[in-house]
Amino acid sequence: MSCLMVESLGAVSFESPDQNAVCSRTLGDGGLKGAPAGLQSERRGSYPSIDLRLLNRELSTKRKVKRLLSFQRYLHAQRRLRGPGFQNSLHLLDEDYQGQAVHMLSKVGTWSFDIFLFDRLSNGNSLVTLLCHLFNVYGLIRHFQLDMVKLHRFFGMVQEDYHSQNPYHNAIHATDVTQAMHCYLQEPKIAHHLTPLDVFLALLAAAAHDVDHPGVNQSFLIKTKHHLASLYQNSSVLENHHWRSLVGMLRECSLLSHLPPSTLRDIEQQLGSLILATDISRQNEFLGRFKSHLDNKDLQLEDAGHRHFMLQMALKCADVCNPCRDWELSSQWSERVCEEFYRQGDLERKCHLEISPLCDQQLETIPVIQIGFITYIVEPLFEEWMRFTNGSLLANNMLGHLKRNKALWRQLLHTQHKQAAGRATPSRGGTGVP
Repeated sequence: MSCLMVESLGAVSFESPDQNAVCSRTLGDGGLKGAPAGLQSERRGSYPSIDLRLLNRELSTKRKVKRLLSFQRYLHAQRRLRGPGFQNSLHLLDEDYQGQAVHMLSKVGTWSFDIFLFDRLSNGNSLVTLLCHLFNVYGLIRHFQLDMVKLHRFFGMVQEDYHSQNPYHNAIHATDVTQAMHCYLQEPKIAHHLTPLDVFLALLAAAAHDVDHPGVNQSFLIKTKHHLASLYQNSSVLENHHWRSLVGMLRECSLLSHLPPSTLRDIEQQLGSLILATDISRQNEFLGRFKSHLDNKDLQLEDAGHRHFMLQMALKCADVCNPCRDWELSSQWSERVCEEFYRQGDLERKCHLEISPLCDQQLETIPVIQIGFITYIVEPLFEEWMRFTNGSLLANNMLGHLKRNKALWRQLLHTQHKQAAGRATPSRGGTGVP
């Protein structure tokens, strides 16, 4: 793979040919899923190990470089690394708006939290604002001795690398998932078992679980032979990219550089394990394991491995919790995700590709998509979460919303069918009858 080819794919662009060559070898490595010499032997979950030391050498350069494998950098190939763009815009907020945003943060642990309103009140900086608040509330800044300048820059980088043009997979979705994760971390069944590291990992994985999402799914990347599909061998392509992007940003801003190397490697691997768990194709794998634990009553939350598994389940729940919100919020998310599906379908049609399931606006309506999503993905997951929490107040609240929302989607689908039948039936007084 030539340096020019790497740059055209939107990967990285270094000023030194030697660095470009190193990067080319990294991107062209087809053996990531195996165990080449020099790779760490420890593996967590089923995701491939990667040579983090190579990435470390690439990102340790004193030169200003673009972050690895970013769709954003592909669209803005000449943009050099810079600080987060949100900082100046914060000063445009007047005192009334700042006060309302702060007031909302006092209720951030409630399930009725309106994430869209919060994003408006924070001037589009909801993710940064929420993360700063939660890291302070949980005492993570002091516990991990985090540099505030680096931390603020890192949060800005994460928020900036979400694509605002995506109807669904954008920074507001990340904020919503992070707020949901905060609610789950407060569940009595798990809260008193959590360590500061558990909370740190959970919030960071929630915030960055879809970072740099291109607005199309894995199937599209594979069909179009995108370089990421080749890099990750068509396996959890987007999730691997989100994880690797997060690792790149952590290293670029040196947020955790003061920690021992072994601790840093463990944090990076655990973040990968959490983010890779959001791959919807692994739903049955995780749900089956969750059911087995609950049936056998063998979850020991004093055990770090069991706690990590529950953080994976919590992130999976947070990622798909939109149908468990109040209808006013839930329906907005439904419209957004379907709009993103339809955009992909239109693009596939334009490129003469087979249209992916759920992406054909001419065949798939929002009620049909949502009813199927709730029935086959959300309900089974949250019914087991209800069992895990022993029927907590939050779990009951979520399932209540879920059932009501499903009923409303069925009513809308019934109405659509009636309207379609009415249009198909000619009126008695119609013309065209001889």
